[in-house]
Order: sequence, then structure tokens, then C-alpha cells
Amino acid sequence: MNRPPTIKDVAERAGVHAATASRALNPATRGMVNARTANRVAEAARALGYAPNSAARSLRTRTSSVAGVLVPDLRNPVFPPIVRGIEDGLRDAGYMALVGNTDGDPERERELVTAMRGRQIDGFILATSSRSAAFAADVAVPTVLVNRRTDNGGIPSVTADNAAGIHLLVRHLAELGHTRLGHVAGPRELSTGWERYRAYLDATASAGLEPVVEFADAFTETAGHAATLRLLSAHPELTAVLAGNDLIALGCYSALADLGRTVPGDVSVTGFNDMPFVDRQRPSLTTVRIPHYDLGREAARLLLERIAAPDSPAKRVVLPVELVSRDSTAPVKS
Repeated sequence: MNRPPTIKDVAERAGVHAATASRALNPATRGMVNARTANRVAEAARALGYAPNSAARSLRTRTSSVAGVLVPDLRNPVFPPIVRGIEDGLRDAGYMALVGNTDGDPERERELVTAMRGRQIDGFILATSSRSAAFAADVAVPTVLVNRRTDNGGIPSVTADNAAGIHLLVRHLAELGHTRLGHVAGPRELSTGWERYRAYLDATASAGLEPVVEFADAFTETAGHAATLRLLSAHPELTAVLAGNDLIALGCYSALADLGRTVPGDVSVTGFNDMPFVDRQRPSLTTVRIPHYDLGREAARLLLERIAAPDSPAKRVVLPVELVSRDSTAPVKS
């Protein structure tokens, strides 16, 4: 074939009418075609190297089969596996992801949303909104929040079970004999920081322990270092520190080294997220593992549901977590 294959070529190879082939290859209408027929059409398209004219389809249907995905920073090891899960989930339905970095800047986030909307994006998956981000509810296309959520319960979201994770960490440290454990919390304006902070208060109260908290300015190693120095300056008696996430925990490591204290000999340290390579730190980090890839995949599923039924009730999906005990925690010195 000396020309690009057409939908008629695909239909002929699959033994179906061209209209049937077109419906089978369009994510919005695939459900109208028998699954066996749709698979046969898809195989014919792959064999011929057929690529639908997305620009023509966009003009015809006013849709793009593209979803916008906004994250604070792809250099943060937490987000690449989430984005991969989103991409895989969307690809199964014939969609692709257009990814943007916001650098945690609300204004940049608004700019990207506006720019992507101008390209007929069919929906958004946001990992960047603060708890008070009102604009996320007014994007005008289906929107799903992933890893973080707003206080507005009207937006579908997929998050890890932050509360359960913190309770696991407090119980783990208490079983090691720690009764003086502090929390370097993440920013309160982000749901991850707020939910883990609130869970720490609940968990220490349940264990009959006195809460001691210092807030980091960001979920970064630098902010964790500064906050840990403030925490231990005010409370040098602490024998364990729960960090708001793994990056903050690495800041705890460096702060304790500056103070001439060892982990876990003098102070046990825990993280949250189980980002790549924390098992290779020295000491390896005790943390809570969240299902990064599954968060993204589930967010893609929710968005596709929302695109198909924009007026359906907003779902709030919470995925389970697990404690990963490593070398950064040890029994308290007697």
C-alpha cells in the first residue's frame, strides 16, 4: 500500500462496515460495538498501521481524546509512577495524556488549565490543587483529583489512606518503646499534609502520648531539614520523628547529622510514600507504601467515567497502604 491506510481499509480487513470500524476505534462509541468485533477491528488497525485523524475527529465531535494531567513537579519521585498509571489507564480507552508541571504555583496551574482547555481537552486529572482551590470545581470539563484533594467534596478524587498510614507508624514506634515522638508535618494547605497531621493527633491521643508538631514549609528535603532543626531545638528529648513524607524524612536525616545524632541510635525516623530508592538510603527508611501506579490508574478510570456521565455523583476512592519497616527505626534506648 503506497498511501496511508483509511478507515475503509481497516473495515475491509476486519470484515465489517466502515461505520462499524469507526465506532469501534472511537473511545466514545466503542461500547456500541460487540467486544469481539471491536477487538477484530483494533487488530486490523494495528496490522495496517492505521492512525485515526484526531484533528478531523476533534472538529467533527468537539472532543480530542486527550486528558490534561497537572502535577507539581515530575522530578519528585512520587509522581512519575502515578503519571504512568494514568497514561496506561487512558491508553486502554484510546485516550492520551498531556502532562504539565505547575511547580506548586496556583497561578501557573490556572494558566495551564486555560491553555489546555483551549485545545479541547476532554478532562483533567490534577495532583496540584490546595485544599481551598475553588477553581478546580469550575474547570468546565470533567475533573478528577489524584493523590491530593480539596475540601470540596463535589470533585471525584483518588488518594491513599493517609490516616491509616500514620496510625500504622505511631503503633510501630510505640511497640518499639517510643513515648516521645514528634511529627514534622507537611504544609497544612495541602490535603496530604493536613490529613497526616490530623491522623498524628488522633493516633497519639489514642496511645496516650503527647503530640509534638513542627510544620515544614514544603514537602522537600530542604524544608524537612529546617523544620527538624526547629523541632529538636524546642524538644531535644524526642526519640522518634514521623516525617510528613519521604523527602522530609531525608531532611530529618541531614538535620540529625548536623546535630551529631544518629539514626536510629539516637532518634528513629519514619517517612511516608515509599518513593523509589529510600530502601537504598543509609539507614534504609521505614515508611508507608502507597500504591503510586494504582492511584494513577484509578484516577484515569474515574475520569473516563466522568467523561461518559458528567452528572454522576462524585466518587471518593481511598486506596489501602502498608507499613514497610526498615533500618531507620529501632527500640528506644533504655
